[in-house]
Amino acid sequence: MRLSLGVGDYAHLGVVVFFVISGFLITRLLLSEYTKKGHVSLRLFYARRFLRLFPASYAYIVCISLLWMAGIIHLERGDLWHAVTYTVNYLPGRSWNIGHLWSLSVEEQFYLLWPCTFVILGPRRASWVAAGVILFGPVARAGAWVFLRGTSYRDLEMFPMVADSLAMGCLLAKVGGWLEGQDWYLQFFRPAYSVGLLALILLINRYTGYTLVSVFGTSVINVILAILIHRSVYYSRDRIGQVLNWKPVAFVGVLSYSLYLWQQPFLNRDSTAWVNKFPQNLVFAVAVALASYLLLEKPLLRLRHRLRA
Repeated sequence: MRLSLGVGDYAHLGVVVFFVISGFLITRLLLSEYTKKGHVSLRLFYARRFLRLFPASYAYIVCISLLWMAGIIHLERGDLWHAVTYTVNYLPGRSWNIGHLWSLSVEEQFYLLWPCTFVILGPRRASWVAAGVILFGPVARAGAWVFLRGTSYRDLEMFPMVADSLAMGCLLAKVGGWLEGQDWYLQFFRPAYSVGLLALILLINRYTGYTLVSVFGTSVINVILAILIHRSVYYSRDRIGQVLNWKPVAFVGVLSYSLYLWQQPFLNRDSTAWVNKFPQNLVFAVAVALASYLLLEKPLLRLRHRLRA
């Protein structure tokens, strides 16, 4: 059963939202450390990112490998290699159980490039790089449409085609304080405008199958998402902020990485297996995600906090 909400590929839209938020949060952390200490420790940054992401993702990859060797699931050639090297976004024809790792691959490539750019160039010049990436995004997507048309690489989420979503979050973190002093910008935070912007995102997303919209529509969505994310931070105590900070919602956020990794084997729309049928598929996905968080991720979070201190 496929759920259609009439707004296009809502799963991919969710990933775009995540990318903008990720760029925003990571850059805020870098700016905070730079402001307090006058520099950013790349060694500690990568140590914290390693502890947060690698153990859980490699645990998932190991489990998937064991299931494949046991003949329970099927993997395509190159799946495991691209999974362990975080290059799934460059792999055409990837299998279902590995396919979702394309977005984690994009994240890892972002973590590799952006902090180094920030440290080498400094906050101000790095923000110009982010602006350049935002402008280059539509060019990269147009180039893929022209030069990769008819190939298996045409619709892949290669880093140049999606990096502008991350860069939009990065730029927001840098110029957000200045924007908060602009009356014309704060008008977008009014409820009526925010609802209108949300409706515009859903409208654009519905028609991303068209070439012109797929090239430029993502850029518009990135800008609107940045405004809405900024509004959520600026008005963190209004009704929307209260909902986002509600404990059950916050816990879903805490569990989100585990759910992201482990939902794939259980939410396979094309499988007729018992574990993929509703509602037990949701039960299994949440249960395994909880186990991953409590047994693996949470203990490592304590070490991450010590590194941050």
